[in-house]
Amino acid sequence: MVDYSRIGLKVGLEIHRQLDTKHKLFCSCPTKLSQKKPEIVFVRRLRPTQSELGQFDPAALFEFKKGKIIVYEADRETSCLVESDEEPPHNLNLEAVKTALQAALLLNSKPVDEIHVMRKIVIDGSNTCGFQRTCIVALGGFLEVDGKRFPIQTICLEEDAARKVGEDEKRTVYRLDRLGIPLIEVATAPTISTPEEAEKVALAIGKILRSTGKVKRGIGSIRQDLNISIRDGALIEVKGVQELNLISKVVEYEVQRQLKLLEIRDELKKRGLREEELKEEFYDVTEVFRETKSGIIRRALEAGGVVLAVKLPKTAGLLKVELEPKLRFGTELSDRAVFYGGVGGIFHTDELPAYGITQTEVEKVKSILGVSGLDSAVIVADKPEKAGDALKAVVERVREALKGVPEETRSAKPDGTTRYMRPRPGAARLYPETDVPPIPISLGMVEEAKKTLPPPIDKQVEGLMGEFKINRKLAEQLLDSDYQGLFRRAVEVGVPPSFAASALTETMKSLERKGVPVENLSDEDILDVFRLIGEGKTAKESFSTLIEWMAKTGGKALEALERLGLKTLTTHEVEVVVERKLLENMDYLRQNPSRAFNHLMKVVMAEVRGRAEARVVAEVVRGCLSRHGIT
Repeated sequence: MVDYSRIGLKVGLEIHRQLDTKHKLFCSCPTKLSQKKPEIVFVRRLRPTQSELGQFDPAALFEFKKGKIIVYEADRETSCLVESDEEPPHNLNLEAVKTALQAALLLNSKPVDEIHVMRKIVIDGSNTCGFQRTCIVALGGFLEVDGKRFPIQTICLEEDAARKVGEDEKRTVYRLDRLGIPLIEVATAPTISTPEEAEKVALAIGKILRSTGKVKRGIGSIRQDLNISIRDGALIEVKGVQELNLISKVVEYEVQRQLKLLEIRDELKKRGLREEELKEEFYDVTEVFRETKSGIIRRALEAGGVVLAVKLPKTAGLLKVELEPKLRFGTELSDRAVFYGGVGGIFHTDELPAYGITQTEVEKVKSILGVSGLDSAVIVADKPEKAGDALKAVVERVREALKGVPEETRSAKPDGTTRYMRPRPGAARLYPETDVPPIPISLGMVEEAKKTLPPPIDKQVEGLMGEFKINRKLAEQLLDSDYQGLFRRAVEVGVPPSFAASALTETMKSLERKGVPVENLSDEDILDVFRLIGEGKTAKESFSTLIEWMAKTGGKALEALERLGLKTLTTHEVEVVVERKLLENMDYLRQNPSRAFNHLMKVVMAEVRGRAEARVVAEVVRGCLSRHGIT
């Protein structure tokens, strides 16, 4: 068990939520994703530029060196010339500013006197102009979780990035519908001291943002970035944690990774490795592999590539050390090689012979490099320039290992582990936006935001209980979900409140646990199912089945109803089924009259579930049993 206080764990959160505004942040396009085929396609290549101090941002240089072209797809409904960077941005969306001010007040934050928009360099192609527009709306503040106060540093508004829809070695394809949707970002101070605290604070912030009633729901609408450090380690930024329940796991694994890297540092020092021993001396060992059985190497050679190798002194056995589940130190070397060299990966002697590489080939490489007992070697097969860049990245990563943990940005994976994403951005990344005028925050704007603040959470719970006659558990679950607005709309189309609340919280959560991609469904998709239930066209029991089919197939509610045969049975049709089942089970029912009702209900519902309400079936069953003298 890790003692997080002893190792000095510090975690800061950056919680991003899309705002459900009428228009985008800097134009009048709607904030929705397009289902249409693209009407416009254009190609660009982005390049880094110097800051006002004459500096290049390292993260921007890193992306530029990949040499990819960027393809943008757009349609006229969800994007305009602003998204294409062919027209200056319009003024800042005041609806988004108002929501940000509400969030700031709920988090005890102080609005700034004047909002100034800044440009933040991003050259991965996710923004057509090469930067993201962002602005600080409020500073300071706090929230309390389990009796502990957690400081807020900033509350910002920024534009969301374009949506990546495809990628290969030479190009990345983005859709511009998401570009410009307003994002609110809440950044905490790095005072969170355990993985569990990180998850609880994120949950609390999410609940506050949802209480404004102005945040979007669905896949990609929420993103959580974590800044994690430990004593003697480094500040690591983990980007793109999608699931709230992954936050604690991400923190646990990153702590484990850093502790293991510190152990590797200590072992390298113990072995007496000096930085000057790590040389960029690469040997061409192509001839060793002329007749190799390794498919990877053979394909590289057939494509005109070479096999290069480098000696890593006093590192034997360390490349196979597991830093976190499924991630070894050798994997970190490989990630650097892939990103900086554009190669498919590396081979290292801690894992060889394997992958078709024989022991004889390994020994020949070791002999050429002069590898002895404590040394290891890394092999790369690709075009000469790419292989050389890859090995340079490998050597640099081992140099960093001598110092401990390198600062970097890592991306979160679905299992809570992370992988290298890019260098940490530098100060040259941010500079003023000259096309958008500043917006003064007047006292009147703050007062207006105060007037429309949602009541405290406990008052909202009581309000739901009183208005809709639902129990406390369902009311609390609704407030913890993203479905409050949809719940009210479901009730309006005739669905009983308790059922709507249960379906949107417990049933949807159950489907998520089964792996059903419910995030693929829009509010309108789900509302269509409620509408069928409210109109009596299908039974409440069919909700789960219809939702699962729609989420997996992309089909609509009426199509699901037809395909699954879940149209509501008439009372006469129910009577026919009940009468048939009664006759089939007559002997048991007469011998067990006290169990007759429950037994007949069970066998009938097994056949008509999703096509008849249990209440209707129960009435018919009672009548049928009575007519046959079974009571």
